[in-house]
Amino acid sequence: MRGPARATVAQLSRFDEVIDVRSEGEFAEDHVPGAVNCPVLDDVERARVGTIYKQRSAFEAKKIGAALVSANIARHLSERLLDRPREWRPLVYCWRGGSRSDAFAHVLSQVGWRVGRLDGGYRAYRRRVVADLERLPRAFRLRVVCGLTGSGKSRLLRALAGAGAQVLDLEALAAHRGSVLGELPDAPQPPQKMFESRVWAALRGFERRRPVYVEAESRKIGALRVPESLMQAMWKGDCILLEAPDAARVELLKQEYAHFFEQTESLARRLELLLPLHGHAVIGKWKELAAARRWDKLIVELLVRHYDPAYTRSTTKHYPALPRATKLALGATDDAAFAALARRCLETDKSS
Repeated sequence: MRGPARATVAQLSRFDEVIDVRSEGEFAEDHVPGAVNCPVLDDVERARVGTIYKQRSAFEAKKIGAALVSANIARHLSERLLDRPREWRPLVYCWRGGSRSDAFAHVLSQVGWRVGRLDGGYRAYRRRVVADLERLPRAFRLRVVCGLTGSGKSRLLRALAGAGAQVLDLEALAAHRGSVLGELPDAPQPPQKMFESRVWAALRGFERRRPVYVEAESRKIGALRVPESLMQAMWKGDCILLEAPDAARVELLKQEYAHFFEQTESLARRLELLLPLHGHAVIGKWKELAAARRWDKLIVELLVRHYDPAYTRSTTKHYPALPRATKLALGATDDAAFAALARRCLETDKSS
């Protein structure tokens, strides 16, 4: 019976399912997008085998490890993979394409499935991600959505995606809105490597002949760094300037940050991060407005004194195409208004 075939990162799409056999801790840090985790050794078992290897002998470690691996493969086969059809084509990988993936892939191939084993494992995949993120951003025509905080840039991106445009939503990939108040409730940010994998997967899915829409961002979105090559490509991109009246901006921000209305203590802690910039008197006033639930007043204060000056300085410095930007005026905050702006964007792109 034919054994597992070697496969490269470029061949990922040829397989029906990608199986990561590393431990759950390794998987949580980063993995091939869309992969499922079927550990042949979990975190505790992996540590146990490593300790036996160091304190006793390689032979003892291999013997115990083989028993654990065999039991785990049997469990995955009977619980998770039993319903896979004969035609199913899985790709298996571990850290470096060694014994863990080899054992799992061998058993699957003996069942009769056409199995691939990722040559070089996760390390080869990670090297490919790093290399691609260096070159891929330069391959696309980026259209960068600019606009003051609260003008609806993320809403416009979602409307563009709904209209069929190619959209790179970095804040969605980073699980963060990109400001000091940008943490999403009950949605922690992914690790840096996972964020880069998400960006890589998105870029690989785009057609190079069509533009890619992306929001103007800082180098960091929350705790995550945007790949430098992508930042450089964004700074060189064409700009779209989204303009909105203050009343609309306040309304949009109240919608996006509604979770703070019931978490005033959390909001106060986040505001304290701005102490070095604005001092105790200003931060104290903002905390009082939050405690009094004077949301409109607080939002206007934050926009005028913090967000607008910072955003204007940053975009003016980094986006030389901003003076030539296509300008879009937001007249309302409902979905229909953003859908109309998205259509205008696409019409402008077709005529250019």
